[in-house]
Amino acid sequence: MRPSKIYKVLRGAQWSQAQASGSFAGSPDDARDGFIHFSTAEQLEGTIERHFAGEENLVVLEVDAAALGDALRWEPSRGGALFPHLYGALPMSAVVGTSAPGAR
Repeated sequence: MRPSKIYKVLRGAQWSQAQASGSFAGSPDDARDGFIHFSTAEQLEGTIERHFAGEENLVVLEVDAAALGDALRWEPSRGGALFPHLYGALPMSAVVGTSAPGAR
């Protein structure tokens, strides 16, 4: 069974821009790969360590996976584990909470 909540780490400026526009089109890494990268709760710490180590002013978005519909796909990534990938922009209406890394 797939989790009902998935997580996206944003830098503070990205979060501010997403709030102002009402959606998040993705980071430069997301744009390069053609989808927005998400993590499950179990994958989140590894994602932060691998891609955001030592950074400050990060925001973890908690997202309702069902609100993303068919644009959300589960695909193999790091070590063959299935990661949630969103093929389209993330609407702010799907964000159900925010926290600082490690505060969940």
